[in-house]
This record gives sequence, structure tokens and C-alpha cells, in this order.
Amino acid sequence: MRAIRIHETGGPEKLRVEDVPVPLPIAGEVRVRVEAAGLNFIDIYQRSGLYPVALPFTLGAEVGGVVSAVGAGVTEFAIGDRVATAKAVGGYAAEAVAPAAHVVKIPDGVATRTAAALMLQGLTAHYLATDTFPLKAGDTALIHAAAGGVGLLLVQLAKRAGARVIASVGTDEKVALARGAGADEVVVYTRENFTAAARAFTGGRGVDVVYDAVGKDTFAGSAESLRPRGMLISFGNASGAVPPVAPLLLMQKGSLYLTRPTLAHYTQTTAELRARVADLFAAVLTGKLSVRIGATYPLSAAADAHRALESRGTTGKVLLVP
Repeated sequence: MRAIRIHETGGPEKLRVEDVPVPLPIAGEVRVRVEAAGLNFIDIYQRSGLYPVALPFTLGAEVGGVVSAVGAGVTEFAIGDRVATAKAVGGYAAEAVAPAAHVVKIPDGVATRTAAALMLQGLTAHYLATDTFPLKAGDTALIHAAAGGVGLLLVQLAKRAGARVIASVGTDEKVALARGAGADEVVVYTRENFTAAARAFTGGRGVDVVYDAVGKDTFAGSAESLRPRGMLISFGNASGAVPPVAPLLLMQKGSLYLTRPTLAHYTQTTAELRARVADLFAAVLTGKLSVRIGATYPLSAAADAHRALESRGTTGKVLLVP
């Protein structure tokens, strides 16, 4: 079968299309015939070497498709089931395996590509809005990269909770998308002072929480945008890793809270994972959550997809289709 692998870290040109054996599921695993694989920044971090992996390595953790084989001991899935996961091993391929405990069935009415688009970015938006900082009516949130895959979903979930949202985006073309998701105010952070906008949005007080997936370019301004005892949630490095932070800075900026969460710690059990997914799927089915698939690329064009995501020219979810 075809797969996209790296033999050394570096730029998108390191991605190779190769023929590899079809993986065999071991005990507790299922194999999925991939219909769509989600492209995420973690794939770029692994390809570039920011997140080290054992080489050679097949990228891709987020997939949707059909069960094609089950390992020993797996009883809740059968060949032919439509499923999705954010824990696939080698998802940039025609077939991939995943632990059954991290696989979910896709309900009727939810397209496989939609499910694939939700498994990592949707779950991330969900835990950010419901647990890392449980948004409620009256809260104010600054959401960076609000036209991206996580951002568009996070804006919608924040509005569902009753929060007021000021969104930051990188280009004028993305303003309408953030507003369409429900943002109350939108700022183009590449040419406007988003800190001043956040302060104006809150009458000078500062926002309750900042959701920052951009990283190096926005971190300092994010801290300046918060009210005293506000929370800065740094959950991505799209512009590069955030430099080391002195704890004293948090005191100086208002006794702030700083966290750097990851999805694995918010889906530690199968029950927690499936409860989050069920909430997301229910919101899709009732029309309360819209999933934007901004672009699809054939698997063989994975390098082009990586270049598009790295340039921050994409909106919504980017999918690879074998």
C-alpha cells in the first residue's frame, strides 16, 4: 500500500511516497481503511524534528474510514464499521492501525470526512472550552488563529457556552470566517494591535482567557491582554516555540495563570474520549456546530498540503485523501 514517510527530518521535501506492507493489527487494535487523514501542526512538528520520532516514520494520527481488520480481543468493532480516531499509527496511508480504546464509531448523519476533521482539532477545541478554562456566560475570550481548524470550532463552542469572543486572524480574508463562526469582534493581528483591541473589547479590564495556538509571535501580547488572574492557554507553536518564561513575569502581569495543555491528558480514559466525541457529533447533527473543511489534497500531494499549512494560508480543516 502507499504511505507517506520521512527518513530524515526537515522541510516538506522530506516527505516520500512509498510502498509499504499493510499493517497487521495486534491484540486490542483495529485496522482502518483510511478515507481521510487530517493534517495537523503536530505532523509538521514531527517532520521538522521539533517533536522527535523514531525514523523512518509514517506521519498521521487523525483518520476516518472503515474497519478492515480487528486484532485479538476486540469485540466492539466489526469489519465494515465506520470509525474515526486521533490515535492512528501511520495515518498518512491507505490503511492504518489504532488502539480500539481510542477509536469511535461514526453515527449515521455524520460524514466520514467530517468525523476525521473533528477527531484531533474538534476534541482540542472541546477540552479547551469545557475544561482547561470552562467558559460560561459573561466570560470574555481572545482566540488566536480563529479561522484555523481549531479556531473556528473553538469560537463556536465559546459562543455555545455564552462567552463573548474577540478573535484574531492573520489576514483580512479570514475576518469573515471568524465572524461567521460567531466572533463578536475580529482583529487582524499581523497589522493591528490585538492587545489594544482586547482591552477596548473589555472596557480596559482585559479578557478572562486567551487561547493561543500561534506561539512565539503572540505570546507576549497575549499576556498583556489578560485581566488580573486571567489564564493564558498556550496550546500551539504555529509561529515557533515560546521562549522560556520566568514565573516572576506572571506576577508582574497580574498574577496570571499559564498552562500548556495537550489532548492526551484530556482523553485519558475511553469514557472521557467518547463523551467528548458524543457531544461534538450531537452538535454537528443538530446543526449547532459547523465543521469547515477548507481544503483536500491527494495523499501524494502531502508535501504541498504541509507547505500550505505552514504558510498559514489555510482555513478550517485540511484533509489528505488516499
